[in-house]
Amino acid sequence: MMVRAIEVTSATELSSAQIKKIEKVFLSKHKGENVEFVYKIDKELIGGILVVDGDKYYDGTVRSQIDKINTDFKMSEVYVQAATVPKRRKSKPSADSASVKKTPAAAPEQLNAENIKAQTEKELSDIVSRYNKSFDVRHAGSVEFCGDGVIMCNGLSAAEYGEMLQIENGAQAIVLSLSDGNVGAIVLDDEDSVSAHMLVKTTGMIVSVPVGDKLLGRVVNPLGKPVDGLGEFTSDKYRPIEALAPAIKDRDKVNTPMLTGLLAVDSMIPIGKGQRELIIGDRQTGKTSIAVDTILNQKGKGVICIYVAIGQKSSTVSSIVNTLTERGAMEYTVIVSATARDSAPLQYIAPYAGCAIAEEFMYAGKDVLIVYDDLSKHAVAYRAMSLLLKRPPGREAYPGDIFYLHSRLLERAAKLSPELGGGSITALPIVETLAGDISAYIPTNIISITDGQIYLESELFNAGIRPAINVGLSVSRVGGSAQTKAMRKVSGKLRLDLSQYRELAVFAQFGADLDDATARLLEQGKRTTEIIKQDVHSPMSVEQQIILLYVTTKQLLKDIPVARIAEFKDKFIKFFDIDYADVVKELRECGEITMDMGIRIEDAVNEFALYFLKDEAHE
Repeated sequence: MMVRAIEVTSATELSSAQIKKIEKVFLSKHKGENVEFVYKIDKELIGGILVVDGDKYYDGTVRSQIDKINTDFKMSEVYVQAATVPKRRKSKPSADSASVKKTPAAAPEQLNAENIKAQTEKELSDIVSRYNKSFDVRHAGSVEFCGDGVIMCNGLSAAEYGEMLQIENGAQAIVLSLSDGNVGAIVLDDEDSVSAHMLVKTTGMIVSVPVGDKLLGRVVNPLGKPVDGLGEFTSDKYRPIEALAPAIKDRDKVNTPMLTGLLAVDSMIPIGKGQRELIIGDRQTGKTSIAVDTILNQKGKGVICIYVAIGQKSSTVSSIVNTLTERGAMEYTVIVSATARDSAPLQYIAPYAGCAIAEEFMYAGKDVLIVYDDLSKHAVAYRAMSLLLKRPPGREAYPGDIFYLHSRLLERAAKLSPELGGGSITALPIVETLAGDISAYIPTNIISITDGQIYLESELFNAGIRPAINVGLSVSRVGGSAQTKAMRKVSGKLRLDLSQYRELAVFAQFGADLDDATARLLEQGKRTTEIIKQDVHSPMSVEQQIILLYVTTKQLLKDIPVARIAEFKDKFIKFFDIDYADVVKELRECGEITMDMGIRIEDAVNEFALYFLKDEAHE
């Protein structure tokens, strides 16, 4: 007959009466079974008992009650003498209890930080005694296999998908696979510290990260721990990394511009607050530069920025941090970093952690910009974990739920209704393609989820056209709804004109004879291409963009040599901002170009062109 072993662990040796009472309770639960009790002593429990019955874990220890208080209230660490806690118990405290000098504790939600500091040992004991009236019953199991950040556990019959598990050594894991007889999970902490036969128990929670203003200007890992060397920080606010996306009735129209500072994007592929715009292209085509420039352009606009680095090199992340710091952008930015040397589980939870941080600001009524750089590496990390968990592979060896992986993340980007504060999350996911193949599995998935894409082309990048945006394959499904009247007016035909020019340029390179109309189109196209070129990390204001586009569409640059258009553009903008500051101010206030304003812009071009061409002739 099979023997059921029940393990009872206590802080001190139990009396015969206590043993008899425990055995009576559990024998009544297993009538007709052959039950064997195993008794152990663990002085670190401080007081109470811990009973492991199959996959059930009955925890009535003082240590677990103190841990539960800390978990429930998420308050600052407060240290008191742990030796005072056992005094409330009838059993004699262990001799080693005095060696536990300090134990973290916390206070109920109604107590603020000042009250917590003044809390007496007696008050803490009262809290523990209130928690200690009942056992904390959880399902438990043991580690059967561990390796590469993945563990397989037996037991845990009540575990749920996505639930956080607590391992005996203090490490955390997330359930990703449920099957008969075992549970597969990914380890978030030091995976090397986990070994077979360790005890694992369910928690009934999912992983949470610290949120709030204290994260601004910091670089943290996906668990919310700082990795920037600026010291620890405490937060009294936490959010679970997984959350439901806002319902349709809770959303508002996407009609407010999220300006990138890039003329090519803001004019032809406008992005609105609450939109999800994919940035896609081969490696080394300027995808991250567009995202960083967008962050830089939010300075002074009240937008909180979150940059999530997934699988990037540490040097790349460090370079981005330096750029943002030098330009004063880190004060409104949080960087969540899961570099290439971090484990696949950390890379997997990184975008969800970043989104949880962003949601705290969104539900507080603020506008947030979040960059996921990049989701192709995120998918690779998830594929690696899924294969280790022995989940059946599908197309390109990705698991069947790979679409859900990104859809549940990107759906959380939204613009909330005024009743919910009107906050927004604008998402800029980045995906890397191979040899320009946008029909691959992950790119097509994310294209179908997002509200448009900015496609960067290697050929354009190598030809010196930067940002290297292919206007034919790039699109924004929000369109002119996220533009001012003036921008819609001057950029209306820009996209079509550029597309026609690039088609004609292909034929023109063969030296074919061109009629006058085609030659004029080519000349205008060359000037337009030069105008929309933009150096990295040099965003423009929307007023500057509108003025340049007005000058271009009215063909006021036909006398300027193509080779000097870039120089003319930079000098003219500085000249206009100084000598025609009243026009810039009027444009900013009214949001559209009046007839009088157009005349003054033309006068400014003619005035500046005289000096500019005179200098050229002199040279």
